[in-house]
Amino acid sequence: MGTVNTPETDRNGKTPGANRRTVVTLLLIVVGMFGFGFVLVPIYSVFCKVTGINGKTGTLATAEARRLEVDESRWVTVEFVAAVNNGINWEFRPEQVRMKVHPGKMYRAWYRVRNNTGQPVVGQAIPSVMPGVASKYFKKTECFCFTNQPIGAHEEKRMPLVFVIEPDLPEDVHTVSLGYTFFDITRTAGKAAANNRGG
Repeated sequence: MGTVNTPETDRNGKTPGANRRTVVTLLLIVVGMFGFGFVLVPIYSVFCKVTGINGKTGTLATAEARRLEVDESRWVTVEFVAAVNNGINWEFRPEQVRMKVHPGKMYRAWYRVRNNTGQPVVGQAIPSVMPGVASKYFKKTECFCFTNQPIGAHEEKRMPLVFVIEPDLPEDVHTVSLGYTFFDITRTAGKAAANNRGG
């Protein structure tokens, strides 16, 4: 015989209490996933700093970069990669996917981001470099990743990156991949602004 439904059970033989527990568990999982997304950016930053894996790039003052000796006998290929965090309705891409550079010389590249939603958002780009050993020698003098990026509804922004690869990059490194992942930090940025206002 099949399960007999009574006022205390549903057609699957579960009690209302069991159903409530299932719903609460699922809601907690969803809330936990959103919470993890908000803390992912600072966790990633700390992880990179401690381990050096997918190492974050360094910064260099323009005046210092101009004093570097350019190695015109050597070429290094820089590949530009772009991604957005899951679930974000944005377009994000480099204008040039590959560039050949001389170590010690400054170069400018551009990225574009478009907010395809009907709401203003705030983004933060997190860089990574492969191979990891190259992160020590890849320096930026200007980058959209230095600050949060407010993007209006359906707005497209063109964002600059000025960089130099230091001449003492190991000789066996011929290609460096620079990747950026864009995260939606609208809520986090809003809370920080409210805190700064004393709200």
